[in-house]
Formats: sequence, C-alpha cells, structure tokens
Amino acid sequence: MVLRDQYGIPLTKPIVGKSVVDIMKQGDLAPSVPEDMEVLLKKASRLVVHLERNKKDKYNVRALQDVEAKIHKLAKYYKREGTLPADWKYEAKTASLV
Repeated sequence: MVLRDQYGIPLTKPIVGKSVVDIMKQGDLAPSVPEDMEVLLKKASRLVVHLERNKKDKYNVRALQDVEAKIHKLAKYYKREGTLPADWKYEAKTASLV
C-alpha cells in the first residue's frame, strides 16, 4: 500500500517478479492466516457480537451461517494447499480473538 499510495506504483509483481506475500514469506513476515480468511473471521466475530445483543435478528443469523460456510470452505482449501496447519479448526470463540 505504501508503494501504491506514496510512490504511485500500482502493481509490485511486474517490477519485483514476486507477489507481496512471497516477499513477506522470504522475510518471515507473512501472516499466519491468509488475508481473505482473516477478513471472514473478523466478519464472523462482528456478527456473533451483534447477535448476542440482538437475539431475534434472523437475517444476520443466516448471514453468520453463510460466513461460517465460507470459512470452512476456505479452511479446507488452505489445509490442502499447506497454507494452514492440518489441525487448524474454526471455532467462534477463537475467531473473536483475531
């Protein structure tokens, strides 16, 4: 984002030849959970907090089910690819800590 915002470089891959995540992996700075999974985990935790306050909100119960289904699907993919450890498991309590 710094390259894009301050220096006007929209894409790093054509210049460096690697993606930003690959560069971060080389420097041992890569996040433990992929970015798309992290966004879904945060969304699920926000929905859980909302549903604790608003128990009759049936629309967001369904939204939480959809988000959790996406999390499970992505977790299955990332376990197969080796990005996540094989024993990683989604739990709503764990997601609130992210």
